[in-house]
Amino acid sequence: MATLTVPGSGSPFAVPLEVADSPRARRRGLLGRDGVPGALLLPRTSAVHTLGMRFAVDVAYLDRGSRVLAVRTMRPGRVGLPRFRARRVVEAEAGAMAAWGVRRGVRLVVDLDGPDRNGA
Repeated sequence: MATLTVPGSGSPFAVPLEVADSPRARRRGLLGRDGVPGALLLPRTSAVHTLGMRFAVDVAYLDRGSRVLAVRTMRPGRVGLPRFRARRVVEAEAGAMAAWGVRRGVRLVVDLDGPDRNGA
């Protein structure tokens, strides 16, 4: 399982991260779900919508180096504007980004391999 870490947020912790790594998975996103354990990473994405969503989401727009360009909370039924320089988007349930310390200017650590499985 991939993880997302917010350095400098007090005591950093790893958030479970689902990666939408195919065009079909990116189109589907969080549609049809009642929540998300952790967060969803949408690579190669600069805009999102919440049409057909069942819950409000926090959206963090990341640049090429995983620095947060903006964080927005979107209610269901909204269409977000594309963010210039955004290369990926992280979505989580509304309120999660603030709780994790995700804000503009913070560089997130995305570990696509997840925690070290050897215990080292």
